[in-house]
Amino acid sequence: MKRFIVGLCWAAVVPLAGAAPVRFVDEVKPILEFNCLSCHQNAHAKGDLRLDLKEFAFTTGESKKAIVPGKSAESKLYTMTALPEDDDDLMPPKKKGGPLPKAQIEVLKRWIDEGANWPDGVTLASKKVVTATVDDIGTTKEIHGRIVSSSKEKVAGDMKAYQEVVPGTVVSFDLVAIPAGEFVMGSPESEAGRKPDEGPQPKVKIEPFWMGKCEVTWNEYELFQFPDEEKKRRAVLNSPSGEHYLADALARPTTPYVEMSFGMGKDGYPAISMTQHAANSYCKWLSAKTGHFYRLPTEAEWEYACRAGTTTAYSFGNDASKIGDYAWYGDNSNGKYQKVGKKLPNPWGLYDMHGNVTEWTLDQYDPEMYKKLSGSLAVEPWNKATKPYPHVARGGSWDDEAPALRSAARRFSDKSWKIQDPQLPKSIWYLTDAQFLGFRVIRPLKVPTSEEIGKYWTSGVERD
Repeated sequence: MKRFIVGLCWAAVVPLAGAAPVRFVDEVKPILEFNCLSCHQNAHAKGDLRLDLKEFAFTTGESKKAIVPGKSAESKLYTMTALPEDDDDLMPPKKKGGPLPKAQIEVLKRWIDEGANWPDGVTLASKKVVTATVDDIGTTKEIHGRIVSSSKEKVAGDMKAYQEVVPGTVVSFDLVAIPAGEFVMGSPESEAGRKPDEGPQPKVKIEPFWMGKCEVTWNEYELFQFPDEEKKRRAVLNSPSGEHYLADALARPTTPYVEMSFGMGKDGYPAISMTQHAANSYCKWLSAKTGHFYRLPTEAEWEYACRAGTTTAYSFGNDASKIGDYAWYGDNSNGKYQKVGKKLPNPWGLYDMHGNVTEWTLDQYDPEMYKKLSGSLAVEPWNKATKPYPHVARGGSWDDEAPALRSAARRFSDKSWKIQDPQLPKSIWYLTDAQFLGFRVIRPLKVPTSEEIGKYWTSGVERD
């Protein structure tokens, strides 16, 4: 009962029309303070250029053309940041963290071409350069620092369900507290619909975490996918600039050529067709936004939460005839995904763990994994990715039959999930043929080190 949308044409980047004007305080000021002011301020005006005060920024410099309003091609503030990495005139130089991320260079270009508006009274101060490239360890350390300072819950007794509002927007999502515990992973040989990769059944120990009550919706995901639209929302709410610099510095998906719900709906519906890398990047962006450490669940964490203390084929029992009360699947979905949270939840209050969209986990798929875990208590197992395919997805979808929705059922990615993508190399953001695939986030109680966090967000095997 597989349904595929054919004839898809894909483009790497198609600019959005009506992009919001660049906001100096929110977007330009942080770039200059973290990357330029150490060499271009009162105490150290390299090349006779000062960028700490408006009165000097447009009138100083050896050529007096550091910033020419409306003309980025004549403005050295832009042209010298856009030079090749090995160019001796690159600013900031490579030894000081250059080149800037492409997104930041584009912000400077747009700001200048829009007239280089610098509000009166706004002064700049040099800040320590932690990173100048996207997704490297420096950025992760900054985000980790914010997470540590923001995390108030220290022990399991502090954990409660809560609602998270994405800063700068009115978009929110709910999280459920999942207790620590042990469970038997996989399925017994007697379970109807069982497959060989679901055994032998290892005993697993899981630490406490929060999990998204529902799958990530388009309302949440498009804030990450379309940064210009998100900035417009921030402008309407006059959101403080300091909340967004870290998130704005991160890589975002290329703009899709087609409408990504494929006509199935967006408001309140699950986001779909993203790669595991895109889902991981969303988690990093969300963490930078909120100050809480979000990531994908491991395969073991996902099954533990889905079972919610049960040992039956589904979290509601073994009777598959009841699945229509708990899940959207092939027999009741009308050929499309449905709004999240409309069926009955599992015993821990999680919705759509069975059906609607299959959900990404962190793990590399290995049909022999359970055999490797058997024999002793497996503590927080995670089969870290070492290659682009296959990775594990769980839960079954709107396009599957009931057995694929069982708590122990495993599914794994392959290249056919982006077969219609004509790009070479293939997109690292979109799976053109996986309209059945989404994800949900978790937040562990224990905050890992910055090095460990980086491994959750970046596997190193994102490209085909």
